Amino acid sequence: MIRKIKIILEMIKFEHTVFALPFAYFGAMLGAFIVNNEWPAWSEWLWITIAMIGARSAAMSLNRVIDEQIDKRNPRTANRAIPAGLVSKIEVLLFILISFALLFYAAFQLNILAVYLLPIAVFFLVIYSYTKRFTWTCHLILGVTIGLAPLGGWVGATGTLTWEALLLFLAVAFWTAGFDVIYATQDADYDRENELYSIPSQFGIGRALKIARFLHVISFLSFVGLFFFTPLGWIYFIGVVIAGGIMVYEHSLVSENDLSKLDVAFFTMNGILSLVLFIFAIGDILI
Repeated sequence: MIRKIKIILEMIKFEHTVFALPFAYFGAMLGAFIVNNEWPAWSEWLWITIAMIGARSAAMSLNRVIDEQIDKRNPRTANRAIPAGLVSKIEVLLFILISFALLFYAAFQLNILAVYLLPIAVFFLVIYSYTKRFTWTCHLILGVTIGLAPLGGWVGATGTLTWEALLLFLAVAFWTAGFDVIYATQDADYDRENELYSIPSQFGIGRALKIARFLHVISFLSFVGLFFFTPLGWIYFIGVVIAGGIMVYEHSLVSENDLSKLDVAFFTMNGILSLVLFIFAIGDILI
């Protein structure tokens, strides 16, 4: 059983929770500071963490189950755990049920608004995996899904939802959509041949990279907006400037004719960006 769990965690890239978890903490911290003028309670940090782990684990596992046949036909993904027969769909479905149970239990430990908003979160966690079958806006749907992380943190710590939280949501949603477009460039030909929808398969790699840059510009401006419209100050702004530099560097690593550094652009740079913004935001509030 331990070996199977290890395989599933590797399959869903559990370590990539670092993309969204810092933003959930960011939302919790900023929301508590604005609404309550205090830090989130330790119990709120705990249940937000558990909710995030449950949500991401359920969503990624569902994606692998739903995309089993697509993954099997794609040479890049044919060795993933389910098509390779390393774990069964029944085992992964059990893992999904446990993950959703964690999410639901954590929400009930936080506040009633978190419980009321659960159906919306679950809807996007489930629907994303189907969207590439009928719309090239699937990247934006993923952005909305990951953008729910800071909203969830905000609601979990405050029991409220304000326009500042929505600005943070937009920043994270467009950042996610942008890097997902970049990541999808490697499957542009396969998606086109198999009638799957994505921005790279619909518009070509060159235009897709330009669209990704545009999405990241919107994201950057949204992060800047938090500096002007919330109590966050110059320390946070320095973090935003660094994050903008990371976005520029990320785009410099890939081009229409060279995607060899795509993994560095996708995994390393985006993990660093989310941590930088959280660290500088928490430093700003502390100091």
